[in-house]
Amino acid sequence: MNVPMVHAEGVRKHFGKLEVLKGIDLTVERGQVCCLLGPSGSGKSTFLRCINHLDRVDGGKLAVDGDLVGYRQSGPRLHELREREVAARRRDIGMVFQRFNLFPHMTALENVMEAPVNVLGLPRTQAKDDAHELLARVGLGDRAGHYPAQLSGGQQQRVAIARALAMKPKLMLFDEPTSALDPELVGDVLDVMRRLAADGMTMVVVTHEIGFAREVADTAVFMDDGVVVEAGDPRHVLVDPGHERTRAFLSKVL
Repeated sequence: MNVPMVHAEGVRKHFGKLEVLKGIDLTVERGQVCCLLGPSGSGKSTFLRCINHLDRVDGGKLAVDGDLVGYRQSGPRLHELREREVAARRRDIGMVFQRFNLFPHMTALENVMEAPVNVLGLPRTQAKDDAHELLARVGLGDRAGHYPAQLSGGQQQRVAIARALAMKPKLMLFDEPTSALDPELVGDVLDVMRRLAADGMTMVVVTHEIGFAREVADTAVFMDDGVVVEAGDPRHVLVDPGHERTRAFLSKVL
């Protein structure tokens, strides 16, 4: 059976008395790119973190590749997995954050090698060869020996993408990957993401880059106040939205 890569049913999340997600239903098929758009505070990044179990779901169900995220089901009850089990499942999900979170004392090559060697147990020679290939893939083959402080923001973000790809994930999550970059550096990062999409990588992307979403996404999702307001083909959601709230948002960002 061809199960979706991501399937959410009634996902809820609260922090104290603040309910951030109020029942999210969403399906992302294999090989699709799903872009989450909406104003700050709408719940986009929280939902993304729930997919990776960085934030625990408080209600509903969330599955990646047919497996519940962070839980196992026994009859009608859900039981939270041990942290080791969660970490093992998380290996299949790559995540790229707004800030690059590179190890400052390691070169670009060493940053990309770190997890395959220490988490997957890959021999260093193989990890090094793979890291060189990945850096070349993101256009940084000549920056392998550079430390993060010697790289531009866009270059650091591309190293972060290579680092996530080094774990050979089945799903990539991007949390506003260009929001911390100077405008002239955004294009190089988006080009890498376009190539990943063309290669068939399943991606869920929180972004304000409307042009990228219109061009690359299979599904555009507009969120506001913890709910999905509108979702569907980007040509409809972003060009001719059916909901007034979506139209009001787009009128301010386009």
